[in-house]
Amino acid sequence: MDLSNLSIKEIKVKLDEMEEVADELVESLALDSRKGVQRLAQQLIRQQRKEEELRAKYEKMSVHERRVKQKGYRIIGGIDEAGRGPLAGPVVAAIVILPEDEQILGLDDSKKLSEKKREELFGIIQEKAIDIGVGIVDNNRIDEINILQATYQAMREAINSLEHRPEYLLVDAETIPDITIAQAGIIEGDAHSVSIAAASIVAKVTRDRMLVEYDKEYPQYKFASNKGYGTGEHIQALKRYGITPLHRTSFGIVRESMNG
Repeated sequence: MDLSNLSIKEIKVKLDEMEEVADELVESLALDSRKGVQRLAQQLIRQQRKEEELRAKYEKMSVHERRVKQKGYRIIGGIDEAGRGPLAGPVVAAIVILPEDEQILGLDDSKKLSEKKREELFGIIQEKAIDIGVGIVDNNRIDEINILQATYQAMREAINSLEHRPEYLLVDAETIPDITIAQAGIIEGDAHSVSIAAASIVAKVTRDRMLVEYDKEYPQYKFASNKGYGTGEHIQALKRYGITPLHRTSFGIVRESMNG
């Protein structure tokens, strides 16, 4: 591409239109006498380095998927949950089956990502995943069978909602009882498996969106910001207003608000 007759603004427009910028073009930009064009080259170099880092991280986080595929399994589902610890709201589990031929760069433990990045990746996962399943178990069921059993139930519901039957499951820190699919529990799986990381993002974004809606009905509890967790403002609201139908009465501090 002949850059000499183009303004800096025109070069930037052309770069924005490109899906991939060749190394030769970056070199030409870097050698241009104009400082503004050189800055564009530096930006591209930083972007390329960042992408290389993300690709390397994706490869590192694919170690469990590769291990399972070496055993002959092809359809692998990663499973994680969101909402074990809150005082209110459901527990949400998700399972994601990622494509083999395409990387979703930036996947990580959802807790390490900003809300904006989670939302961005949520959309990409929805677009590119082979299949996604979600299971939701409400606070009443949590109180009835306890949070661990409710988490297992949500995970089984997520699996059963899939269109594609997985051959193997990678589960964050757990193994799920009462299923016949081969599985492995991965310690800190949401940080060490791309499939589990994708599931952690789907589960968290799904649950967070639910709590934002609950906030409209019960604004005094600030569910949109605390997502049902026991923050100071949430506990103060419990003491002042009592509980809602969304609260988990199996938590001692919630029961105290019932009795108070």
